[in-house]
Amino acid sequence: MSEIVTPEVGYRGATACVAAGITYRQLDYWARTDLIGPSIKVATGSGSQRLYGFRDILVLKIVKRLLDTGVSLQNIRTAVEHLRNRGVADLESMTLMSDGVSIYECASPDEIIDLLQGGQGVFGIAINKVWNEVEGSLATLQGESPKDGSIVTSGNDELAQRRKLRGA
Repeated sequence: MSEIVTPEVGYRGATACVAAGITYRQLDYWARTDLIGPSIKVATGSGSQRLYGFRDILVLKIVKRLLDTGVSLQNIRTAVEHLRNRGVADLESMTLMSDGVSIYECASPDEIIDLLQGGQGVFGIAINKVWNEVEGSLATLQGESPKDGSIVTSGNDELAQRRKLRGA
């Protein structure tokens, strides 16, 4: 049985900023320091446009949440590297917990309880909630095709296909 493959939609920097709730300055700094860069199209010089994918924007929003709670950029770098190595399905079911210093991955409610009982967890980020927020933001924003730069409207992009599959 063949699966419908939809090309990923790219989002320009300004759109990624709106969806992730960050400033363009943060986005640019994080891309230049290799914290999180665009997976679809990197900048190739002055005036060129970066194109970010859905997963990139999801990680940008997670980084923003971790920074807002006081986690150091060094620890966030470690967490981002870990997130890069995970599959999309893994991300959707994951919760990140932190005590403000370390970041812990929890894949089940039992792991969250164990962490809290050990006194390590202070706050958590349920990635599926962030996922839904990013999906909602991108549904109202413009994307573009990485192949020809044409505008992609909500309804015929990768995100719309995911929503259809989930019955949303």
